[in-house]
Amino acid sequence: MPVDHYENFPVASILMPRRLRKPVAAIYHFARAADDIADEGVLSNEERLRQLDEFRDELTHITNGETPLLPLFQHLAGEIQSHALPMQPLHDLLDAFSQDVVKKRYTDYDELLDYCRRSANPVGNLLLHLYEEATPVNLAYSDAICTALQLINFWQDIAKDWHIGRVYLPQDDLARFGVNEAQIAEARCDDNWHALMKFEVGRARALMLSGKPLGSILSGRIGLEMRMIIQGGLRILDKLESADYDMFNKRPVLKPHDWVIMLAKSAPF
Repeated sequence: MPVDHYENFPVASILMPRRLRKPVAAIYHFARAADDIADEGVLSNEERLRQLDEFRDELTHITNGETPLLPLFQHLAGEIQSHALPMQPLHDLLDAFSQDVVKKRYTDYDELLDYCRRSANPVGNLLLHLYEEATPVNLAYSDAICTALQLINFWQDIAKDWHIGRVYLPQDDLARFGVNEAQIAEARCDDNWHALMKFEVGRARALMLSGKPLGSILSGRIGLEMRMIIQGGLRILDKLESADYDMFNKRPVLKPHDWVIMLAKSAPF
């Protein structure tokens, strides 16, 4: 579940096999650094995009067998080589971060899913390659889980995203349920808002459950970690429902007792 700054990345989990902690950390630091360029500070959009292009150049150096210029990418290059990691997921992440710089609204669910395909799914793809479990079936389950986690994070952080000018709720869903952006600005939770968020939460839950078999396909500590991630996402959805979808004043977070519940529910399916 969400860890520190970059969401949905099981960084240095106690369940992570020791042999995988170094490559996971290298991927995490790449993703976090790129995310910071897209989101943090007071840089102009042009400067953010320029710096993300420099990251693309570094990935090209790795692809061409050249030594990257930045230490971050030198470490990443070693792990990519050691574990035969694919390069496309890293490029996809950069594409998503670049999109965040310039795109603040999403017309419909399909457009949002396309963003999640590049902003979230690459994480699961890379982890499955590290686990040596990147079969087509597993990748499809992973994509469902990662996209669901991204959607859950969006619904958890509607207020936070509003304050940086972003609305991830699909525009056609807002219109369908009679909700406008002024209502988000006012943090007004009326019947229309409840109906909209019940719909979005239900869609995210269905997507998460569609990927749930991956937790039983993966074995040992990796399987347990995946089941914990799934249960964590479902737990946040439960908390959103319990808060009557008022994430403006009751942003759901996982507390110590939630981890006990998640562990209890993480027995093999």
